[in-house]
Amino acid sequence: MTTTQATTAQTPATSANAVLRVPPAAPAAAAAYFGASLAFHADVSDVASVLASGEDPGFVVIDSRSTESWDQGHVPGAVHLPTALIPTQAERLLDKAVPVVTYCWGPGCNGGTRAALALAELGYQVKEMLGGIEYWIREGFEVETWEGRERRDADPLTAPVGSDNCGC
Repeated sequence: MTTTQATTAQTPATSANAVLRVPPAAPAAAAAYFGASLAFHADVSDVASVLASGEDPGFVVIDSRSTESWDQGHVPGAVHLPTALIPTQAERLLDKAVPVVTYCWGPGCNGGTRAALALAELGYQVKEMLGGIEYWIREGFEVETWEGRERRDADPLTAPVGSDNCGC
């Protein structure tokens, strides 16, 4: 048997498949990983749904962006707390008994992650809102500015057309 034949015989289904080149995790490891992920992250539409219910959400939303970014539009009812100010202002603005959901610009920005880390290091229970303000806006949820509230049409690539529920 040649070296090429031996390699092909050992990994026939995966040698040319970039997805399966590294095999999936064992089910128990995958369950632990994805369960942990849900403990650390909140979905934009889930946050919006809870806030829209009109009931006490049981958490506070923190916008960790700059003042200029905040002024462009933010989640209605969010608290503006830029990451750099968390060490000096968090205890004045937040109750450690109330979980915090942080966000920043979007998936290409780790500002919400850095804010979540800073808050966790101070003893807060915290989750990061996946997608940040970018996906909040792309999914068609209201933003608040000093001029009032506005809503843009949902991007059909990120939100279901004609439905408030994506089914996930």
